[in-house]
Amino acid sequence: MLSNKVIDYLNKQGIYSEKEDKAYKKALIDLGIDLNSDFALFNLNTTEITFRGQCGEIYNVCWFKIYSNDLSYGIERQAVLGIPSEYLPLDSFEGEDGFFYNRNTGEVLEIALGEKLINFQNGKLSPQWKDFNSFLEWYFEL
Repeated sequence: MLSNKVIDYLNKQGIYSEKEDKAYKKALIDLGIDLNSDFALFNLNTTEITFRGQCGEIYNVCWFKIYSNDLSYGIERQAVLGIPSEYLPLDSFEGEDGFFYNRNTGEVLEIALGEKLINFQNGKLSPQWKDFNSFLEWYFEL
């Protein structure tokens, strides 16, 4: 369930909808996402393609899975960097850093090339947000 803070913010932005798209549901299933997770509810119930927060933009992964190759490129890029496949890219990783959602645990990881990536690969960097709601509240500065 999305937190009331997040839902209120999305409503005020005019980008929250209770109407879920069947193609978006299929995209989440294809990505191995639990449809009852905060992550799924966010992507199913928002009407934008990207979301601007305090640092860059994150994807509506459903839209990018269906209509763009960017998500596929991001997944390929993360494999090259040695980031495990349970992590799903939330952005384009353009500035040599990016956010990743863990499909198994619901945690969110911010990673950057260099020391952060090396520390993550060596097990010394853990996801910074325990769940997607916490990440969204930080990202949108709620």
